Amino acid sequence: MQQDNPKLNASGCKDLVAYEAIKTITKENCENDKKAAELIRVLKRFIRGCGYEPLNRIAIKNKATGKEYR
Repeated sequence: MQQDNPKLNASGCKDLVAYEAIKTITKENCENDKKAAELIRVLKRFIRGCGYEPLNRIAIKNKATGKEYR
C-alpha cells in the first residue's frame, strides 16, 4: 500500500513527518548527483580544451556524504 501513496507508512496510516523527511533527503541526493555529473562534464571539457584526452574514468567523492561518482 505504501508504494501507491508515499504518505502512508507500512501499516497504511498517514505519516507526513516521515514523508517530508524522505522527500527532503531524496531531493538533496538528486541535487548532489546532478552537481557531480556536471563537474565531471566540466573536467572532461577542460582536459580536452587543454589538448589532452582523458584515458580513464574520472572518479570523484563527495566529502560530506562519502558517495563516489564515476
